[in-house]
Amino acid sequence: MQNLRYGLPLVLGSLIFLPCVLSASRVAAYDGAHADPVLHRFVQSVVESNPRVRAARFANVAIAADRDAASQPIYNPELVIGAENADTQTRAIGLNQTLDWGRKRQARTAVADSDRLAAEAAYLDIRWAVTVDLLNGLARHQTEMDHEHLAKSRRTLMEDFALLARRRFDAGDLNQVELTLAQLAYTDARMQNATTSAALADARQEVLAIAPDVQPGQWPSLPSNLPPLALSMDDSIIAVSQLPQVMVARHQADAANALIELRSRERRPDPTISVTGGRESGENLIGIDLTIPLFVRNKFSHEVVAAAARHGQAQQQLDNLTQRAQSRFISARDRYQLSRDAWVDWQNTGQSSLTNQTEQLEKLWQAGEISTTDYLVQLTATLDIQQSALDLRESLWRAWFEWLSASGQVDGWLNQGDDQ
Repeated sequence: MQNLRYGLPLVLGSLIFLPCVLSASRVAAYDGAHADPVLHRFVQSVVESNPRVRAARFANVAIAADRDAASQPIYNPELVIGAENADTQTRAIGLNQTLDWGRKRQARTAVADSDRLAAEAAYLDIRWAVTVDLLNGLARHQTEMDHEHLAKSRRTLMEDFALLARRRFDAGDLNQVELTLAQLAYTDARMQNATTSAALADARQEVLAIAPDVQPGQWPSLPSNLPPLALSMDDSIIAVSQLPQVMVARHQADAANALIELRSRERRPDPTISVTGGRESGENLIGIDLTIPLFVRNKFSHEVVAAAARHGQAQQQLDNLTQRAQSRFISARDRYQLSRDAWVDWQNTGQSSLTNQTEQLEKLWQAGEISTTDYLVQLTATLDIQQSALDLRESLWRAWFEWLSASGQVDGWLNQGDDQ
């Protein structure tokens, strides 16, 4: 009960920051086709319960509390009580209050505000990273499942081919070299089947590492048809400027700039006013003291120089990150366009060309119109092309997810912006 009492306010408090964080993802709203609702719900459920994402939420709560702490008055009053018994009896009570003469409180709050905004952007960056990792894991798992299915089909075909080759060898229609070739092809198919099964197990564990509470049978499928790009190059500058990692760097630069002001104000001494009242030998006493620190031996100028240098460093890091994000935007766009064009060509021409190709090859071989070697070469080529098509589809998925991340449209495609 105690853990619930202290943990619940933190979790509820983290919800305060979600509208501010998610506003960045809506700047470059996705205007194309959205993901399937089943995929959307699956990703949302997994990502929101992910430990990395939840840790980032608690970090937001902590930094928000730091901001509230920074906005509080710096100095508390001091109560002073004194008594003296000598030739005369003295009793006194006083109050000391140091004044924030340099307005350091406002400067501290400005630094904390920038840190809070940076933390919110970092939360969004982590959530997107987990989302893309999950989607890439699903892409690999679905590809490896199809690879295993194709490997089983290859094994079955090569097993039937080896049996038919044995019969034809016994009937005198094949020589020993052709029979051995058929048997080796079957052995190779079995090894490929074992390899794909191991790869499928690895892919399954990759997804389970992110979604341990959902069984593989409940994982959604990814779409085979993906839309054209929604953003033009004219929109790239806006999209890049609103990326979470760029926003983190920008707010860190703002915090460094605010720190310069804070260090400058810390060079201003804060006076302390003391008010004392009491009695001495039956007489009333009232005293007022003013204490001002003298920054003579240490003028605190080096702290300002250091803060200015750190601001310059943060600004250069922001510029560097923005340039890299712009380059990533262009690279992701080109990669996705190439992958999508290749996939569309495969669907329009290559896929239809392979229809019934395996059955036709077997009929030609059994009729003696092609040799055993030619049959095996063409059959292997047909299966390899199908495997390459699966790899192309996975590349298309990965290119799409990279584009979503590079253009700031992860939530837009998943249609999550309005649900959170």
